[in-house]
Amino acid sequence: MKYLLTFLILLLAGTLAAQTTISGIVTDVKGEPIPGANVLIADTYDGTTSDLKGNFQFTTDENGTQLLLVKFIGYKEYKQSIVLNSSSLSVTVVLKEEINQLEAVVITAGAFDASDESRRTIFKAIDIATTAGATADIAGALNTLPGTQKVGESGRLFVRGGDGSEVRTFIDGMLVLDAYGPAAPNTPSRGRFLPFMFKGTSFSTGGYSAEYGQALSSALALDSKDEEQISRTDIGLLSVGADVAHTQAWEKASWAGKIGYTNIRPYFNLIGQEVDWQRAPESLEASSAYRQRVGKSGMFKVYGNYNHSNFALYDHAIADPSIKVLQDLANNFGYINASYKGSINSKWSVRSGLSYTGIQNHVGLNTLKFKEDENGLHAKVAFDGSLSDKAELRLGGEVIKHTYEAKIDTSARALGFGEVIASVFAEADLYTSNKFVTRVGARAEHNNLNDEVSVDPRISLAYKTGKTGQVSFAYGRFRQSAVNQWLRMDNTLQPEKANHYILNYQVVENNCTFRIEVYYKTYDDLIKFNDESGNLLSNQGSGYARGLELFWRDNKTFKMVDYWVSYSFLDTERDYLNMPYAVTPSFASAHNFSFVYKHFITKLKSQVGLTYSYTSGRPYNDPNEEIFNNGKTKSYQDLSGNISYLPKPHLIIHFSCTNLLGRDNVFGYQFSKMPDENGVYASRAIRQPAPRFIFLGVFITLSKNKTMNQLPSL
Repeated sequence: MKYLLTFLILLLAGTLAAQTTISGIVTDVKGEPIPGANVLIADTYDGTTSDLKGNFQFTTDENGTQLLLVKFIGYKEYKQSIVLNSSSLSVTVVLKEEINQLEAVVITAGAFDASDESRRTIFKAIDIATTAGATADIAGALNTLPGTQKVGESGRLFVRGGDGSEVRTFIDGMLVLDAYGPAAPNTPSRGRFLPFMFKGTSFSTGGYSAEYGQALSSALALDSKDEEQISRTDIGLLSVGADVAHTQAWEKASWAGKIGYTNIRPYFNLIGQEVDWQRAPESLEASSAYRQRVGKSGMFKVYGNYNHSNFALYDHAIADPSIKVLQDLANNFGYINASYKGSINSKWSVRSGLSYTGIQNHVGLNTLKFKEDENGLHAKVAFDGSLSDKAELRLGGEVIKHTYEAKIDTSARALGFGEVIASVFAEADLYTSNKFVTRVGARAEHNNLNDEVSVDPRISLAYKTGKTGQVSFAYGRFRQSAVNQWLRMDNTLQPEKANHYILNYQVVENNCTFRIEVYYKTYDDLIKFNDESGNLLSNQGSGYARGLELFWRDNKTFKMVDYWVSYSFLDTERDYLNMPYAVTPSFASAHNFSFVYKHFITKLKSQVGLTYSYTSGRPYNDPNEEIFNNGKTKSYQDLSGNISYLPKPHLIIHFSCTNLLGRDNVFGYQFSKMPDENGVYASRAIRQPAPRFIFLGVFITLSKNKTMNQLPSL
C-alpha cells in the first residue's frame, strides 16, 4: 500500500510539473483593454476569455511548440507561436481592428447615393417617380434636395451657384452629351431618361470621384438595372400620349424594349398657354435594353435610346407684340451604351464601356434655316481592387471625342470644333480603422484643342463620431470645356475651372437621415466677353459660391408616411460673360426650401403625395435702372400634389397637378434691345407657360402572374 501511494504521488507531481500556466493581457493598438476575447491553444480545448480589464489566465497540459489564437469580433485574429516547456508563460496580445466594408465609414460630403442598400440608400427610383411636382423627371425630383435650386424656365439641375451646363450625366459610368430634351425658350425641359431603368442614383453636388471629369459643379451617375426576372408587357395611356413596353426574361439574360408617342396639342387645346404655339411639341421615342450574365460574376449591358421631337412657336416683340418671328425646331437624338463589369480574381474587378451620342438640330427663324450637328464618343476602362483590408484602389483611363458643327443654310461657312480629351485617373481609399477613411486621388487630362496636360487633385476624409453619425470633408479641383456656343467661336478657349471645399455631418438612425453641409467654391477661367458684341472671348471670368444646406428625411416616426425637408442658403457672385463686374447671376436665389410628403393609405390602395417648394427672389438687370442687376423678382412658391390608385393588382391610375394654388410665378424679365422715344426699355415677364400642369396616366401590366404591376420597376 505504501508503494502504491508513493507511485500515485509521483504520478500526480509529474502531471502538475507538465502543466503550463499561460497568462497575459489583451488590448487594442491604443492600449485599451479588450474584455471577452477568446484565448486558446489551436486544435485543443484549452483556453479562456479575457476579463473586464483584458487579463486572462489558464493552464494546459500541452507541451512543445504550439499556436496561441486570440479572437474577438471586429478585430483580426491574433496568432503567435509559443513554446510550452516551463511552469508559466506571460503573453501580451495586441489586436488590430478588422476593416468591415459593410460597417466602415463612407464618404458622404457632397454626395447623395442610392445604389447599395448596405451603404445607407437615400434616393431610389420610387422616390423620383412618386415625388409630387416632379412628374417622374429625375431633375425635377432632385430639385427637392439641398444644393439645388428651382429654375422653372429651364427645368435643368442648377447646383451651388452653377448653371445647368455644369451638371454632367453618366449612365453606367459613360458620358451622355445632353441628357435633356429640347424645349422652347423660357419653358422647362425634361430629362431624356426615365428613372425606372435605374437601380441606383448617385447625385454629387461637389467633391466627386476622380473617375468623373468634364463636370464643373455636379455629377449625376445613374446605374442601370441588371437582368429582369419576369416577362411582361406594360401599357401606358397618358393624357399627353401613350407608350408600350415589353420585357422578355431568360435564365441569365433579359431584353426590354419601349416605344412611346407624345403629342401635347390636345392638352394645350384644353388648357390655355402663355406661349403662342404654331405647332405644339410632339415626340416619338424608342428605347431598348439587353442584359446578359457572363460567368459567375460578369454582367454585359447594352442600352439604346432614340428620340425625335419638334415644335414651332411665334416669338412676339416685347415693345410691339404684333411683330412676331416664327421659331421652329426639329431635334433628333440617339444614344447607345455598351458596358461590361466582371471579376478578374478574388480581389480585382474590371469595368469597361463604350458610348455614343448623336444630336442633330434643325432650327428655323422665319425663312432662315440653321443646322447643328453634335457627336460624342466615350470609351473607358477602369479597375477596382483591394490591396489589403485597409486599402482599396480604383484606376483607369478614358477618351472622349466630341465634334460640333453649326451652319446656316445660306452660307458655305461652318462654325465648329473637334475636341479629343484623353484622361487617366487613380484613387485610393485608405482605412485607418472602421471609423476613419481617407480617399486620395487625381485626374490627368490632355486636351488637343490647347495641347495642354492638366492634373486635378481630389481628396475626401470621413470619420465616424458614433454608431450612427459621421463627419466628412472633401476637396477637389474640377474643369470643363466651354459650352458649344462659345467654343465654336474660339477653339483656343481654356476649360473653365472650379475648386470645391465641403464639410458635412450626417446621422442615419432608425430610417431617419439628418445632414448639414457647408461649402465654398471658387471659379476661375470663366468665359468673358471682351467687347459688347460678344465676338471676342477670353477666360478672364471668375466667381465664387458658398452656402449652408440642411436635410431631414423620416419614414419611421409616422405610420405609412415618408417625408423629407431640405433647405439651402446660397451666396454667389460671378464676373463673366457680359457682366461689367461681379454680381449674383440671374439664375441664383439665396434661399431654397422644399417639403415632400408621401402617405401610403393601405385601405384605399393609394398613395397621396404633396410637395411644397419655395425659392426667394432672383436678381435681374433692368436697363431702366442706373444700378446694374438691381432688380429682383418676387419669391417662387409651388404646392403640387399627386395620387396613385391601384384598383386591381395589375392596374395603376396616377393623377398629378402642379401649382395647385395657381400662383403667378415670375422667373425674370426680358427687355427690348432699344428704348422707345421716351428712353424707356419695354419689358415682359418670364412666366410659367400655364398656371398648372395636369397629368393623368393609366398603367396596365400584362403577365402570366396577373398580380404584376409596374411598381417592381421602381
